Amino acid sequence: MSTTTDPQRPNRSPEDGTKAEYAALVRDAATGDRDAIERLLIRSQEVAYRFSLIVCGHPEDAEDVMQDALLKTYRYVNSITEPEAFRTWLYTTVRNACLMKRRLHAGEPSHFVSLENGIPSADGGAPTTIDVADEARPADQQLIDAWMDDRLREALKKLPPPYRMIVVMREMEGLSTRDVATVTGMSEANVKTRLHRARLMLRRHLEDV
Repeated sequence: MSTTTDPQRPNRSPEDGTKAEYAALVRDAATGDRDAIERLLIRSQEVAYRFSLIVCGHPEDAEDVMQDALLKTYRYVNSITEPEAFRTWLYTTVRNACLMKRRLHAGEPSHFVSLENGIPSADGGAPTTIDVADEARPADQQLIDAWMDDRLREALKKLPPPYRMIVVMREMEGLSTRDVATVTGMSEANVKTRLHRARLMLRRHLEDV
């Protein structure tokens, strides 16, 4: 018995599938669907922490940035005009927060609202509580250890931060070149150039660890 492929339904790449899944959650969450917002925050939590740990470099900063990213997701999910671009929006949020952390490291740290204390309501009423599962820690490093092996992690640490960020987004998180360019503010040509250089550096570092 032969099978035929519907020419009107081209095969989707894993990246397209992930985009569609996030987009569906964003659209449902924007309507006030509490289950959708909780599932969106749970999925975003791991992604935001993993990326913030790579970009910020410090577990404490990564935790703060993750909380800030989740808070912004909760507050602004109904303002996201392109649900398919949610991951790009999330990575951009994390990147900007990490850059701010670096600028403020020498002085007083910026203020982040913890989700554990609830989300302040717009009308001044009681905070809205939201439950986000924390399955990945007690230890800060457990999440990153489960995500990549020791050799790759050590090699990534040796890359300059801008190159490390591009490798993580493109090769490990599966973002397109266009999405990486949006997050970093670079042209697609520059992203491709830096990615090529980063791969070469990473290969050399992997030989040394």
